[in-house]
Amino acid sequence: MITQSQTFRRRPQFLCTTVAVIVLTTMIGCAGPSTPSHQANQQSLDHMIERYIQSHPEVIEQSLQALEAKREAEEKTRQKAALAIKQNELLNDPGSPISGNLSGDVTLVEFFDYRCGFCKRAAGAVTQLQQEDPRVRVVYKDLPILGEASELAAKAALASKIQGRHQAFHEALLASKGDVTKDAILAIAGEVGLDAKKLDADMQSPDLQTIIDRNRALAKDLGISGTPGFIVGTELVPGALDVKGLKDLIARAGNRK
Repeated sequence: MITQSQTFRRRPQFLCTTVAVIVLTTMIGCAGPSTPSHQANQQSLDHMIERYIQSHPEVIEQSLQALEAKREAEEKTRQKAALAIKQNELLNDPGSPISGNLSGDVTLVEFFDYRCGFCKRAAGAVTQLQQEDPRVRVVYKDLPILGEASELAAKAALASKIQGRHQAFHEALLASKGDVTKDAILAIAGEVGLDAKKLDADMQSPDLQTIIDRNRALAKDLGISGTPGFIVGTELVPGALDVKGLKDLIARAGNRK
């Protein structure tokens, strides 16, 4: 039994097929000799197509939607292939801070920016996930995309690894409400037990810029243009996730093994 909704859904497909037939007929006609009769037929077909599209503008919309869906599917396929190829860079880059269970059997990778409001929103969920799931290993990929202040914060966080206080500093930076200035960063560093003067000196290391540049290149290869972006296995989910969303992402990855 075909319902009314099914008929409605099939109608655009019928219209698209009709247009395709008309266009094909036109193309075949164009292949013939250019005679007065041929030109008249061509004009008639042109007018027919124009009238048809004017009467059924939804055909254009449906075609554009189908094209967009096709492009999205192709991009997802390309992205999954890139994720599979880049697993070692995602999981084992020595420059990327790690938290949670360092030997965990599931790894969550997060691309983030310390000035990103959505990253700040998701920060609590990432922390809670590590507290509730002892299997999880988290890899942090600093991707400062919001200007010089973001890059300054990223360098400070990466430098904090040297003093072994990255996780506390990372969470404090994401929890901060004010402007991300150097004075504010060093003040937060002192609050979480870092030696602010040493941190300031360590932030000047060119190695930190190399790590950031490497993350940017990796993000580009994976088609990541915004933050946050969460990856488990070969699945990437853009945007802020709550704890349930993160657990669902991990569960999906486990089900595919």
